[in-house]
Amino acid sequence: MTPTHFYKQALETKRPIFAVAPMIDWTDRHCRYFHRQISRNALLYTEMVVADAIIHGPRERLLSFDAAEHPVALQLGGSDPEKLVKAVEIAAPYGYDEINLNVGCPSDRVQSGTFGACLMLTPDVVADCIRAMKKVSSAPVTVKCRIGVDEQEPEKALPDLLDRVLDAGADAIWIHARKAWLKGLSPKENREIPPLDYDIVYRTKQARPDVFIGINGGIQTLDQAEEHLRHVDGVMLGRAAYQNAGVLADVDHRFFGAEAQAFDWELLRDRMMDYAARHIADGGRLQQVARHMVGLFTGLPGARRYRQILSTDAVKAGAGPEVIAAAFAAVDFSGVAEDAVSA
Repeated sequence: MTPTHFYKQALETKRPIFAVAPMIDWTDRHCRYFHRQISRNALLYTEMVVADAIIHGPRERLLSFDAAEHPVALQLGGSDPEKLVKAVEIAAPYGYDEINLNVGCPSDRVQSGTFGACLMLTPDVVADCIRAMKKVSSAPVTVKCRIGVDEQEPEKALPDLLDRVLDAGADAIWIHARKAWLKGLSPKENREIPPLDYDIVYRTKQARPDVFIGINGGIQTLDQAEEHLRHVDGVMLGRAAYQNAGVLADVDHRFFGAEAQAFDWELLRDRMMDYAARHIADGGRLQQVARHMVGLFTGLPGARRYRQILSTDAVKAGAGPEVIAAAFAAVDFSGVAEDAVSA
């Protein structure tokens, strides 16, 4: 099932979408493969990839992914409709299930390129980009934005942006429920200091019942995610899902109707060992895979030793899949209740 169907069904059947947010330097293809082994249904996102990089850079490295990652969305950065169209056309053969335009990243690098969160200031430009991308994309084209930037009044800025991009054909909107301050706050501070305003996202959905509206920002647990889904169509976890990937183990049951059952951690171990072996055989290093797995057993018996093994042994020259086996062996699975990783 593609995200196109997800978005339609989310509106028609009230079945929600659960997604793992795009995160620069984190949600690369190895991270996504790992997350997919824990949840079969969560919608996964790439890191933001700048359109210029796709046009002029190492396309295979930037765009290739394992077929097991589906459904997976490509998040693009850019503000030039022609370049974004070219990037979408280049990415098309790779088979992404969705194309998402970043209108929320507040980093200095993004600002210097006149895209990301600063695009909140130019909603007509965003609409032009969406309209152009829609003409060449067979996958749904979506927007991930903030509620405003700097001195903007969110009650005006957010509806103005949405009116324009929806008129341009955007298939869904994901909203990070914070303003971004383009000057004076670092990207990290922009994820923590501006206050969360979930209510404005709720009101946005109430005003647009026929539009898919998903929420992001500060969501730490699946219980919190369920509460948000009383008001919106989708929920997106970022760092909480990365830093404690075990929360994903209950996603399929709680949000996608899968049968409740104990998670098979040994099967996860074996699949990640096989994946790491393939990656190493292709010239990669174990650390490129293992670094995303460090937070898996946060708070569980043996988690500290698990982290130590992955953090120290995986970086050594010649490290192989046996390091993953040793790390998993440090965890006392008999003390892992089914809901211990999904709270």
